[in-house]
Amino acid sequence: MKITKIETLLLSRLHELERQWITARYRTIKADCPVVVIHTDERLTGIGEACAYGVPRRIAEWVDWLAPEIVGKDPRNPAAPHPNGRSAAYDCAVAGIDCALWDLKGQIEGKRASELLTDRPLDRVRLYASSGCRYDWHDRPEQLIDEALDYIAQGFTAFKFRIGTEWSWDGVTVDRFLGLVRELAQAVDGRMELMLDGNQRLSEDQALTIAHELDRLGFAWFEEPIPQTDVDGYARLNAAVGLPITGGEQYTTLEQFRPYLEKRAYSIVQPDAGWCGISEAMRIAEVADRYGVALCPHSWHNGLMAMANAHLVAALPNPHVLELCMIQGPLQWGVLAEPPAIEEGHLLLPARPGLGVTLTDDVRERFPYVEGHYAVIVER
Repeated sequence: MKITKIETLLLSRLHELERQWITARYRTIKADCPVVVIHTDERLTGIGEACAYGVPRRIAEWVDWLAPEIVGKDPRNPAAPHPNGRSAAYDCAVAGIDCALWDLKGQIEGKRASELLTDRPLDRVRLYASSGCRYDWHDRPEQLIDEALDYIAQGFTAFKFRIGTEWSWDGVTVDRFLGLVRELAQAVDGRMELMLDGNQRLSEDQALTIAHELDRLGFAWFEEPIPQTDVDGYARLNAAVGLPITGGEQYTTLEQFRPYLEKRAYSIVQPDAGWCGISEAMRIAEVADRYGVALCPHSWHNGLMAMANAHLVAALPNPHVLELCMIQGPLQWGVLAEPPAIEEGHLLLPARPGLGVTLTDDVRERFPYVEGHYAVIVER
């Protein structure tokens, strides 16, 4: 069997006004989905979603540039490229190719991708609802609590939220923020785990104060509270509280994670198969496990990426949870002909080989690509 062609499908969907969401200074107006498709001479096709943060047009350019290295090769051993940690577009292109190759390998062997990664994979993975991006400090921030209660009603057992719109617009302080967090914890009343994502927006002093309170409230983790390059700051925070400090969604190589592991700066690492590929994510997981550090992947975009990360989680040495973006809109699962079942807050891995899913036949027509950035900057 040989690879005959590699292409990239660029898909988009504009959010209706009521679906647009805002965090910090950014209002997100559309959803994007670049899909790498690898064709073979035996009519098997592998698919993999590349993280759209790499900019879809640039991802497609890199896929085209890398294709000659892979076309004509056996998909079971194609000498695929590796992420370099320097270019988001390049790394996302590599990730899409890598995920599509795992899909192909599974189909060739008649096994799920997770079964190729480990002898005893899970057949379902626990999800956490990921959002908390719709509440506005200027207009009823209690929407965050309504959202959390809705996820409980849907059967989710965990919820991650962000720190809201730009604090300076409305004079938000750490104390005011923690007041809302306490109200949220009281409303949830132990019915699901809570996680906070700081999106690197806090100072170390702010982060430490918040971390202590999250620790007291029994939060599952505190994600990327300060700028990601401050390794020593993360090490100090991680040492100061029992609460796991997590991060690394934008890192794509084991080498980038090395200082965080050696300095005990993260208790949980969060690479993304759509950003670094399944192969490199597994490599990161295996080394992190030597340090007693778990891996809970970033998985913020669409359903095909969620499936790649689901197989990753199912094969981990110490599996925990999978992120599921709750605000991506119809594009998220609409790209797939048959989305996976979700029961009681768990995603069930399909029995079909590879990633277990296929693209819907009219995906190009349903979700034509919309040029431009996915978000606009808001000024107040």
